[in-house]
Amino acid sequence: MVYVGIPKGQADQEEEVLRTIQDGDSDELTIKRFTESREKPGALWHIYAAKDTEKIREFLKKVAEEQGQENPVDHDPIHDQSWYLDRSLRKRLHQEYGVQGWAIVQFLGDVVFIPAGAPHQARTRDVHNLYSCIKVAEDFVSPEHVKHCFWLTQEFRYLSHTHTNHEDKLQVKNVIYHAVKDAVGILRANESSLSRP
Repeated sequence: MVYVGIPKGQADQEEEVLRTIQDGDSDELTIKRFTESREKPGALWHIYAAKDTEKIREFLKKVAEEQGQENPVDHDPIHDQSWYLDRSLRKRLHQEYGVQGWAIVQFLGDVVFIPAGAPHQARTRDVHNLYSCIKVAEDFVSPEHVKHCFWLTQEFRYLSHTHTNHEDKLQVKNVIYHAVKDAVGILRANESSLSRP
């Protein structure tokens, strides 16, 4: 989070932000960062374990059906980013499916790392912004998560052609190709030193 702009002359704004942080199930240390240390909160995240993705997807489809919404085959309630799990929905998700996430308030200067495939809240795109803020985001593929990233790429292919996530933004196949090419190049360059006893 590289910038957090707090408007002047809006005394009630702080109370509203505090309520949002508390309703977001933030821990006491996070609340103290705002109330006592006077740090500038920029965004509220809710991040879930990647292993819970299918349970969350099933839950969101169930809630959509209860509200009379359709669940088209070429759409996905997680990738569509059309839901925000408020406190009551988060509580229900925990009660009915045993899924609980982590509430993270990102203050000015904080970095939030989201593991591969970990569903996270989608309000105002990826997060719930508390104040006007500017954040820098970067996608990357670590060797440990190539398999999961490849699986996500395959999942995106089943989305509609007009969906924003339909394309392979991570270029996982290219990453794998170039990683193998570089590894083979290094091995060949050091082949003579590797063959010595």
